[in-house]
Amino acid sequence: MPDTAPETPALVACLCAQWCLTCGSYRTVFDALAAEIPQVRFVWVDIEDEADLVDPIEVENFPTLLIGMGSDVRFFGTVMPHADTLKRMVQAQLAPENRGTVTDTDVQTLLQRLQARA
Repeated sequence: MPDTAPETPALVACLCAQWCLTCGSYRTVFDALAAEIPQVRFVWVDIEDEADLVDPIEVENFPTLLIGMGSDVRFFGTVMPHADTLKRMVQAQLAPENRGTVTDTDVQTLLQRLQARA
């Protein structure tokens, strides 16, 4: 049987800041969806505490999501902080027929860094 690398799971990262009140309340929404979709890896990133990880990307609006599948960045941008919006966005971006349109190399590098984290 040939050796095959395990498939990289889908990843949804929320880039926020601890001081942001919107992010504070959004964390509950984000964690609830993570529990609802266990096959997707959800990651919360505080852009100030983990500035080295995020650099050189400048996150100016919150919450900012990065959604990826393998090396394919499906979405990177700010979203409305609502449970239904998050769920629809994740489902749409991770649909098999969807392909990434984000070609920014810094965002692609961030996806790779997040996937490499344990």
